[in-house]
Amino acid sequence: MRRSYEQPPTSLRWPPGTLLGSLSPKTRASLLALGTTVSVKAGDHILREGSTGSHLILLREAVTKVTVNMADGRQTLLAIRVSGDLVGEISALNDTPRTATVTTCGAGLVTVIYKREWHPFLHDQPEAALALARTTAARFRWANRRRVDFTAYPAKIRLARVLAELSTAHGEAISDGRTVGVTLTQPELASLCGAAEPTVEKALRELRRAGVIRTGYRQIVVHDLAQLQRVGHLGNSGQPWSASAN
Repeated sequence: MRRSYEQPPTSLRWPPGTLLGSLSPKTRASLLALGTTVSVKAGDHILREGSTGSHLILLREAVTKVTVNMADGRQTLLAIRVSGDLVGEISALNDTPRTATVTTCGAGLVTVIYKREWHPFLHDQPEAALALARTTAARFRWANRRRVDFTAYPAKIRLARVLAELSTAHGEAISDGRTVGVTLTQPELASLCGAAEPTVEKALRELRRAGVIRTGYRQIVVHDLAQLQRVGHLGNSGQPWSASAN
């Protein structure tokens, strides 16, 4: 990470499910004034599993992947964190080793905040403390929903739910549909769905043939979001990834 002297505009919009997106302008400005802002590039490990540290990181303008190492040497993708999210706060609060690695998906800006600043801020800003509790609770709800999905639904439905959530939360409208918004490898997508790679590949092929999505190199475009939501048993709209995963 490199120190940056350029601050993002305070008018930057953050998703409502993120910490920054849920704060009032005054409290948000106080949070943005903390710490040291640095620039990052794609592939930077801003937190590493097993390491220790008394700092947490605010994603001012960044998309990241949260991964853990498995016993067989594979990496599993646990979650996506986006601009406005906080990462590393649990380890920083209770002085325990990091439970996951957080890697940037592209260039951006993050703010490193140390515990000596964070604790007084939460004490003086009860709105921020409550917002942090809500986002933490939402992360647990998301994790519980994923566990239910793994046992209650076949892989194709789980895949449709993940793609619909990602597209709703992070995608951009284009001429022939809506992007998923996050670049994922097939192993990463399989780990998010809790399915084997060949199973996910088969499900992607079926969705392509049905005209619901198209795929390219590490790219997925949703042609028919409503149909994808129906395949995923999501009703009229997907649960926003940013709100439920944070």
